[in-house]
Formats: sequence, structure tokens, C-alpha cells
Amino acid sequence: MEKYYVYFMASNNNTALYVGVTNDLERRVREHRTYDLKSFTSRYKCHKLVYYEEYSSIEEAISREKQIKSWKRVRKERLIGSVNPRWGDLLEG
Repeated sequence: MEKYYVYFMASNNNTALYVGVTNDLERRVREHRTYDLKSFTSRYKCHKLVYYEEYSSIEEAISREKQIKSWKRVRKERLIGSVNPRWGDLLEG
């Protein structure tokens, strides 16, 4: 069964947040950390995985990503803090 993830990447000082969706969380986080692209995560140094949710369909994951992206920052912070109060990197290494 395929799995899909909605995830947050944060900068080291947690000032910048990125929300994305993927079918391979570890690979995607590695890409955010290593690719030297002119992307949001590279520009703002969002290399820390601070939150993720798992889904069984891409449609659900995309819908949730859109929902979260529409939220104000404070609501996103509360969501992250509810499972990762110290905003630690959930995929170190």
C-alpha cells in the first residue's frame, strides 16, 4: 500500500516554514537538505523536518496540504507544537 505524507520543514531558528507533500518522506527531506536549487527551502534554509502526517491516498494528502497552507502561521505553529513541542528535527542525519 502506497503512503503519502504532508510535512513541514523549518529553518534552524524556526522563522521560515515550508509545507509539502510527497510519497517518500526520507528521500524528499534529503533532497531539501542537499539540492542546491533556487527553491524556497534552499533560500530560507528550511532543512529541519518538524512535522508530518501520513495518508493512504494522494488526493487526501493534497487536500490536507492545501488546507494547512491556507492557515495563518499561529495555527501551523500550534499543530507542530502539539506533536513536537521543541521543534526538534524528526529525521536527523
